[in-house]
Amino acid sequence: MMRVGFPAQLDPEFLRVFPEGIELIPLPHDLDHDVEIDVWIPDPYSTRALRIWPRLRGVRLVLSMMAGTEWIPPTVGPHVTICNAHGAHNISTAEWTVSAILATLKYFPLYLDIQRSGIWKRRFEATTHYERISGDKRTLYPPVMLEELTGKRVLLVGYGAIGKEIERMLGPFKVEMTRAARTARNEPKVYAVSELDTLLPQAEVVVLILPLTAASHGLIGSRQFALMRQGSLLVNAARGPIVNTDALVEALQSGRIRAALDVTDPEPLPDGHPLWSCPNLLLTPHIAGSSPQFAPRSLSTAAAELSRYMNGETMHNIVQAAI
Repeated sequence: MMRVGFPAQLDPEFLRVFPEGIELIPLPHDLDHDVEIDVWIPDPYSTRALRIWPRLRGVRLVLSMMAGTEWIPPTVGPHVTICNAHGAHNISTAEWTVSAILATLKYFPLYLDIQRSGIWKRRFEATTHYERISGDKRTLYPPVMLEELTGKRVLLVGYGAIGKEIERMLGPFKVEMTRAARTARNEPKVYAVSELDTLLPQAEVVVLILPLTAASHGLIGSRQFALMRQGSLLVNAARGPIVNTDALVEALQSGRIRAALDVTDPEPLPDGHPLWSCPNLLLTPHIAGSSPQFAPRSLSTAAAELSRYMNGETMHNIVQAAI
């Protein structure tokens, strides 16, 4: 019987979707003895998963609950097949992305600060903020208190399942969408990431939702920030190291751009790090996928892959095939 190890903290109710003919083995995060399993569902918190990996024996297949799997191949080696949870986090991550864009353009962080201060007249700080971040020198009356998303030029960097869901959710805002991915293609038009430097100057909102690879590491740095429009918004819902943190801090502190981040480099962001106090920044601690549907969706995806594996069928979400 195939033995499937899973994080012991998971609600057993979510495991009912798994096929018959397997033995489910709960793996506590403080596992203190060796365990023989065929299939491993790692804890979504990689530090916990890495802690118990030396205790696991016989693993042939890894079914990740996450879309990103960058830490898994160097951990398990080339002789283990790895599948990710492609598609499981589309909705929650896309909703975070759209919410972060809207929250930034509507100045919600500023208005939350004003609410806490209890001083109504501070609302005119929004006008000063708009003038400073946009560089708009016109005399506008009534005063500007927020911005609009509708009609904005959006550059979507990464056009996988989550990127397509972000595009779908942005549809009602009638944004002008430009897409970029690892390779160029048509229908719809997708530019190659290698053309990014020519695309950035036109964008008002830049959304990063591509995987972390050797090619994407440090993709956005000082040169790219210099190419971006004054007041443009960078949204990173991908991985922190895709953006050079020192360059990001400098761009934010200079007032050139603004950003909304769910991921950082380093992560977790340590106490006292400059990003915590940067202006023009909305920061959340890597929570975009963490809705109540996280476990049900990712485990349903894993269960479907396991069924294919057991039936000798081609799996859909392979990111590394065993050699």
